[in-house]
Amino acid sequence: MSAPDKTRRDFLKAVGVGAAAMVSSIDNTTGKTGAKKQLLTVDPRPRFDLSPYLYMQFMEPLGTTDGSVAAAWDFRTNRWRPDVVQVTRDLAPTMIRWGGCFSSYYKWKEAVGPRDKRKPMINLLWGGIETNQVGTAEFVDFCRQVKADPLMCVNFESDGRKRWTKDPFGSVRCGDAQEAREWVDYCNNPTNQLRLSHGHKDPLRIPFWQIGNETSYSKKGFDCETAAAKTVEFAKSMRKADPSIKIIGWGDSGWARRMIEVAGEHLRYIAIHHMFRPDRGQKDSPLQGTEYRKDPARTWAHLMKAYEAHEQKIKNACEQVKGLGIPLALTECHFALPGRNRCEVLSSWAAGVSYARFMNVHLRYGELLKIGTLADFCGTRWQVNAVMIPVPRGKSFLMPVAKVMKFYREHMGSSFVQVQRVPDGLDVAANRRDNTIILHVINTKRLRSITVDLGVEGHKIQSGKVYEMATDPEFEVISAMPDPLVPKVKQLNGSNWTFPPASVSAIELEVENQAG
Repeated sequence: MSAPDKTRRDFLKAVGVGAAAMVSSIDNTTGKTGAKKQLLTVDPRPRFDLSPYLYMQFMEPLGTTDGSVAAAWDFRTNRWRPDVVQVTRDLAPTMIRWGGCFSSYYKWKEAVGPRDKRKPMINLLWGGIETNQVGTAEFVDFCRQVKADPLMCVNFESDGRKRWTKDPFGSVRCGDAQEAREWVDYCNNPTNQLRLSHGHKDPLRIPFWQIGNETSYSKKGFDCETAAAKTVEFAKSMRKADPSIKIIGWGDSGWARRMIEVAGEHLRYIAIHHMFRPDRGQKDSPLQGTEYRKDPARTWAHLMKAYEAHEQKIKNACEQVKGLGIPLALTECHFALPGRNRCEVLSSWAAGVSYARFMNVHLRYGELLKIGTLADFCGTRWQVNAVMIPVPRGKSFLMPVAKVMKFYREHMGSSFVQVQRVPDGLDVAANRRDNTIILHVINTKRLRSITVDLGVEGHKIQSGKVYEMATDPEFEVISAMPDPLVPKVKQLNGSNWTFPPASVSAIELEVENQAG
């Protein structure tokens, strides 16, 4: 059989005779741009369930480095800024995590109860004074307002790092297992007297708790054996307060398998982080500073390859936990380019398209990756944030990474399905919801559109809608308006579609089983 005949046979099998009849010649049909159409086909059989927590965000008081939590709080009215709440509702994260390195010297009791009794603290890593006007109850309130599940990171004996066990004035900053247990009890026990005395009649109810934050990243902290043993100690103590909590243990830097061997019976997830720098070792990288504006084509090429290091990181982590019954939680993840405060390339739509490739990686590894994020959530300066907060006034807005995460969140099924055939230049991941097949399609070509014929094996496409985000890759998101990245909704007629250059699209196909 010749190659053209085989191609046509595969296409007929995928889309059915009815849809194929609409295409007179697979090899020779051309799209409106004059480009040759190619096949994009899907096997609709569910492969594994996708977690709703692949769209979490990560909130950490970042001191003088980035306004972060303090910028999101209105100290005049003691409430979250309404514009921050509104933009986060729009982003719609399924989970928000409190903590990070800040957790290693955070004393939760200093940030609960009457505001005039709360104790300020030195932010040992990020600089400045943390007022603690935003604490556990305020964090949970924010999560409830935006309909996100809260995830709390406990003080894990300062992760074994002596520099965080005391502040310069001798205040003890190390938290033990008993302190973690009391925190769980404060939040989740309906009869906790301290919380009741603070005016919170109902439990604050935090279901997810992480033990250890980047514990393996310093030789001056715990080693793996010590961390694993202490994880058991913490987990047992915390579960005495609430046996139902879902505990996440630290497992990056090759620790995952040993952590599971020692503490696995107490854990629901294993945490890893990834601060990815695709231009590491490249002195002439176009991603540094404002170099990206000088050669858009070169910048685009670098950004389109950025996902490769991330995929390798996820792949390696999955190999460590495979078959052990405990999935991964990527509770912190972002670009780590020089000039983090002003790495402005991340405000460009080119970076947004790059981030979409990261999201497709998360979907493909969704059998073992169950919690994921791609940003630091909110702040005033860092371009790695999802939400930027103008201060002292102005309307908060979504950065490209947030635009992409929101887009995926809105167009997502419950089961992963396999893409069989992908045309050159496209990055595609697929999933399904009942009889709806959803394709996440990224056109990685900066200047060229790509036309395809769509097919679903053994099913007839009844109808379809295309949700499309596309603009000039050099466009930069620097304020709430103008916003060319509002997805356009288009009707799919037939089985072919043309994806514009530098676009991120979701195609929702309503299908009918051919046998029916």
